[in-house]
Amino acid sequence: MNPSLINATHDPALRSWVASANLPGADFPIQNLPFAVFSVRGCAAAARCGVGIGDQILDVAACAPLLSGLAAEAALACAAATLNALMALGNAAASALRAELSRLLSAGQTAQRELLAQALHPLAGVDLHLPVKVGGYTDFFASVHHATNAGRLFRPDAPLLPNYKYVPVAYSGRANSVRVGGAPLQRPWGQLKAADQAAPEFAPARRLDYEVELGIYIGAASQTGRPLAVADAWDHVFGVSLLNDWSARDIQAWEYQPLGPFLAKSFATSVAPWVITAEALAPFRQAMAARDAGDPAPLPHLFDAADQALGGLSVDIEAQLRSARMRAQDLPAQRLSRSNAATLYWSFAQMLAHHTSNGSALDTGDLLGSGTISGATADALGSLLELTRGGAEPLTLAATQEQRTFLHDGDEVSLRARSERAGFVGIGWGHCTGTLGAATATPLG
Repeated sequence: MNPSLINATHDPALRSWVASANLPGADFPIQNLPFAVFSVRGCAAAARCGVGIGDQILDVAACAPLLSGLAAEAALACAAATLNALMALGNAAASALRAELSRLLSAGQTAQRELLAQALHPLAGVDLHLPVKVGGYTDFFASVHHATNAGRLFRPDAPLLPNYKYVPVAYSGRANSVRVGGAPLQRPWGQLKAADQAAPEFAPARRLDYEVELGIYIGAASQTGRPLAVADAWDHVFGVSLLNDWSARDIQAWEYQPLGPFLAKSFATSVAPWVITAEALAPFRQAMAARDAGDPAPLPHLFDAADQALGGLSVDIEAQLRSARMRAQDLPAQRLSRSNAATLYWSFAQMLAHHTSNGSALDTGDLLGSGTISGATADALGSLLELTRGGAEPLTLAATQEQRTFLHDGDEVSLRARSERAGFVGIGWGHCTGTLGAATATPLG
């Protein structure tokens, strides 16, 4: 790990006067301080930016009078109903704010607790909203394990296409499809064509899937005509979030050739309400996963030695499923998989460098999905497409003996994550949850 990324806000000895932040395994200890947009329940018009601490959320703008300089400017930007104004200030402003909030919330700070306590709200009494107004959405395909598993279903003898190990493959998605976890989700309509059908039909998707992903939010914008170097890419990452890219596999199978995903992906993408800042993630940066012997080296514009040494990110992500019957019987969700973002073939920095390599710019609020994060083992597969081998091998929900090849109406999928490293306090990522509703009676209904 590069010691220059670590500062006083990561000190494992830090404790907060907010007692719940000090509990073992807390998602939001003082070393985390993730951002979200919240409103007191029933007052959605008063949404503003907050920071999670224990089981509370801090109204950041309310703390501005206690701050000065760049930190105060950043806190005032948090009066908005999205994080975009804060993100546009760049990582220096976010870092200054983080340092001051860490100081104000630390156990050693006593003078201003009464004022700060008035800016705290129990998470149980607030609503969490979409944290960022997303301007552009790009979804990558950065897990070689997922790419291999998915490719093997269609091309058993050559699962990876020739370009995969040279270029971070991606497609452009629909920014207005992005919604906060928990927002309504409906089964989409589309063209479907089974192998034994002479022509497609227009019907609700039957092979609805989830995808375990991370979403990277762009803070400071880049400039048109000036591609980002891999070494500079993290300067433009404000933070990272859990992301579920819902996918209609049967619509996708019919429409994707020759131009790639379209309506199979554009109906919904869920993101967690919590954004973990780039700075909070510093202790969990690590070397990129080793490439297989014989793999080509990245082309020069996609290679940076420091990024190879520190461009990976350790995030354990679980996908859980809870059927409508399980909820009715008050049964817990079943874990389907557990994968780690450290296995990705392409780094976040490489994704940003590639995205801008033709001269196009990234804007504040742009969202980049990592693509499905799968590991090398059967318990680390990040989609039902992989878990059921394209629907050929149904899985069983142990509590109710229900079987699944793809999602049924009423199924609730939840992504949860945690980052741990010896010598540091672990942090949680909150959760990203979506429940699949039935298709409308007609697509215009």
